[in-house]
Amino acid sequence: MDPELEAFVPLFPVTGLTDPLDVRASFAALAARLPPPDTSRLVVEDRTVPADPDVAVRVYRPRQARGAVVWLHGGGFVMGDLDTEHPWAGRIADASGAVVVSVAYRLAPENRYPAALEDAWAALTWTVEHAAELGVDPERIAVGGHSAGGGLAAALALYARDHQGPPIRYQLLNQPGLDDRQESWSRRHFTDTPWMDRDKVAAGWRHYLGEGPVTQYAAPARATDLSGLPPAYIATAELCPNRDEDIDYALRLLRAGVSVELHQWPGTFHGSQAILSAEVSQRQIAELAAALRRALA
Repeated sequence: MDPELEAFVPLFPVTGLTDPLDVRASFAALAARLPPPDTSRLVVEDRTVPADPDVAVRVYRPRQARGAVVWLHGGGFVMGDLDTEHPWAGRIADASGAVVVSVAYRLAPENRYPAALEDAWAALTWTVEHAAELGVDPERIAVGGHSAGGGLAAALALYARDHQGPPIRYQLLNQPGLDDRQESWSRRHFTDTPWMDRDKVAAGWRHYLGEGPVTQYAAPARATDLSGLPPAYIATAELCPNRDEDIDYALRLLRAGVSVELHQWPGTFHGSQAILSAEVSQRQIAELAAALRRALA
């Protein structure tokens, strides 16, 4: 493990996903301790996307932005909101020059699949319809997210392709949760990795899916046809249970003719970019922003 990251491992709370209310409070407390982003060069406003039910979004608008990203927060499908995502959404907007539309999608288990995907879809269509108001080109809209949010972004790209949705320019997927099955080497063997391990990932999927059938729009790794999807940037962490499913998805995209940039970060673990003082974490965030900036240029 990266020495800078290893020093912080004892500070990460040891929590499961058995009690969603408890883990949400713990996650919010952890996010509140992070240094806030510099938003002096951004216009930040909370908006409401009309839907059933309405979807809250927080818009981060840099000056002279050309494109936008619909950004979906992490949290194992059961935790996270606009405030916990604020440190990342603000930094990505500032560093990339793109408008970030951060989405407060409904959480499981109170709202199982497809609630979160429906909210993401509403936010995507709203962003495209309001592109002129946001000051961006409607042809330069990306989707992205971290962890569960990265999986939702990948699902959103699949759904838009199959339902004649708005054109998506790019997928920005950071350590995405793509597969509900416990089949990859990293999912089977990473039983005690920091912050996120095999059992915690499995619990998140159970909360999200319930007992219903699992489609490619719930777990994108189940998709049999990945052709025609937008180009993608996929980042993985060496000590992350999602690592191997992410690498496999990147290879399958490539074989389907989709352009992919894949970065496997050595010595990192799931969510370790939260340790903002670590040099590798700073590089991870900078590269996410740079990839988005290039894609929307």
